[in-house]
Amino acid sequence: MSTSRVKPAHPAPSDIRFTRREMVLHFADGRSLTVPLEWFPRLLSATEEQRNNWQLIGRGIGIHWPDVDEDISVAGLFDPVATRFLQERAASRRKRVSLKRHHR
Repeated sequence: MSTSRVKPAHPAPSDIRFTRREMVLHFADGRSLTVPLEWFPRLLSATEEQRNNWQLIGRGIGIHWPDVDEDISVAGLFDPVATRFLQERAASRRKRVSLKRHHR
């Protein structure tokens, strides 16, 4: 019986950097992917130290931040359906916050 390894659809990030509002994943092949931090409220509210304490999980198919208990699928960041969901969830959250401020 032979076995084969499943190669991930996307490479694991080699580095992750943060701006005030974005997470930037860098890959060994030179590509970068930038996503808004508002998609991930735990990372948005995390300290710089907490954000920078990340580790690859599952041979690089995901990223884990132990200090804030956040896990993100790398493939999900490339998936249009998943990113649309994240965009809609962030818009809904912004709307709720705006309504709360307006009713004070």
